[in-house]
Amino acid sequence: MAACMSENGADRKLEFFLKVPFPSEREATIALQSLSPDPEPRKGGITKNLDVSGQTLSVRWTADEARILRVSVSSFLDHLSLVMETMDAFGPPVSQ
Repeated sequence: MAACMSENGADRKLEFFLKVPFPSEREATIALQSLSPDPEPRKGGITKNLDVSGQTLSVRWTADEARILRVSVSSFLDHLSLVMETMDAFGPPVSQ
């Protein structure tokens, strides 16, 4: 898992990037589908974009305030942990 945080120039927006490798592209896609339905509870102030490239799930947050960013990332990591534990418990996905 890799993470990076930056401050975006004139807008003074905070950005946080997270890349999570999975054993297969299918597992990365399952994680994406499991985590995508959760919209940010607050309207405005933060955006979250999820994408899969190969076996890697990439997440990018942009926020106005560090506190909002911290809460969103923390919540996402809790959900990601649950998704990964569930995948481990049930084993690799069956081909369709």
